[in-house]
Amino acid sequence: MQITRFFKHYAIIILSLTTFHVHATLPAFVDDQPVPSISPILEKVTPAVVNISTTTLNREQESPLFNDPFFRHFFSIPHSNKPKFKKNQSLGSGVIINSEKGYVVTNHHVIDKAVEIFVTLQDGRELKGELIGSDSATDVALLKIPNQNLIDLKLANSDKTKVGDFVVAIGSPFGLSQTVTSGIVSALGRSGLGIEGYEDFIQTDASINPGNSGGPLINLKGQLIGINTAILAPSGGNVGIGFAIPINMVSKIVEHLSEHGEVQRGVLGLEVQDIKGDLANAFNLQDNKGAAIVKIRPNSAAEQAGLQVGDIITHINGKIINNSSDVRNHLGLLSVGEKVEIQINRQGKTLSVSAKIAKDMGTNGSEISKFLDGTRLDETEISTDQGKTVGILLKEVNKKSSAWEFGLRAGDVILSVNRVPTEKIDDLKQLLKQRSRGWAFTVLRNDSIVTLILR
Repeated sequence: MQITRFFKHYAIIILSLTTFHVHATLPAFVDDQPVPSISPILEKVTPAVVNISTTTLNREQESPLFNDPFFRHFFSIPHSNKPKFKKNQSLGSGVIINSEKGYVVTNHHVIDKAVEIFVTLQDGRELKGELIGSDSATDVALLKIPNQNLIDLKLANSDKTKVGDFVVAIGSPFGLSQTVTSGIVSALGRSGLGIEGYEDFIQTDASINPGNSGGPLINLKGQLIGINTAILAPSGGNVGIGFAIPINMVSKIVEHLSEHGEVQRGVLGLEVQDIKGDLANAFNLQDNKGAAIVKIRPNSAAEQAGLQVGDIITHINGKIINNSSDVRNHLGLLSVGEKVEIQINRQGKTLSVSAKIAKDMGTNGSEISKFLDGTRLDETEISTDQGKTVGILLKEVNKKSSAWEFGLRAGDVILSVNRVPTEKIDDLKQLLKQRSRGWAFTVLRNDSIVTLILR
């Protein structure tokens, strides 16, 4: 699976295949003198790196003639409302981060829309993977596999990573499993690339190619510092500009996914901008570090904490804030109800403010009892290469209904709610009563599977 987005004149390639190869390896000895080698590190690390293969269902496109009643009658073709689907296979990489729990981290785009996930270990074992949860905004997914003599990777503190540190990328590029490449950290804190919703990438020149997605970026201690996710390529090939999600960010996402199956982001209720140009002049600032608060929502957590328009956010929970992206990244990793310490500059004075992350009231939706009002449902079967799948077909969705506001549309087939299959309408109604953790709908729409979340 390969997703390409364009950035200026270059292609941002989101990678989903996997590999292990080392740049021109030096001999262990030259004239009886030892030379450097990372082989001892790889012997300990590579057993924790896995290949991930997924199966997705794509709707088969039929000729318009099949919709013509005369054509069907003339050739005795029976009419069927059941769409046909074919299986597609794709490859990616992953890394075991907790051998005891069987947790495997990969990219969201590696497993997106997958109906089957299989994880292949270095020793050749193929295990079925269970999706615990994924977050498209950070491109992180958490899988679980049976705990059968697994080896995991130790996590580094990616905040201590420095430009110039030597790193090694491992994965399955182009389906070539256990490929290793080496390089250095080229830059830190890369954002504004338009790859993900939350960006704080480690940039590296270690060769990363399609299939490396979800694989580890490690330091020379054999510790995991990032998850490889994308490359910047002018012609679709690798030119030494790759990006990895810092493991500290991944760890926060994993906490959410393991506990809730999703990232339950809250809000502080403010808007910030970078300090540059006219904004810096308006605030009479010489230093462009930090983020300026330009709007505060009434009755929000930010207002209750005493924050004001014009305040310059310089630190969040002790971490330096360089720009508005830093604010978004730090707050986006916090849970509803979590306390946050914010250091600000207000008219030249340094102040510290405590706030509590609040629930985003904009995603509350309508009352559960009225959720299905304005819809017409039917239990249906979907033919696949593997047999038949049962779901709930939305024959009709009124544009004024809560279901429409939530994002459901006529023709959607609801396959599950909160990962529980919905084979009967009564199943759906029972699941809609479970509102404490919100709803995550898995829906078959046209030729793809989408996830709708309401919390």
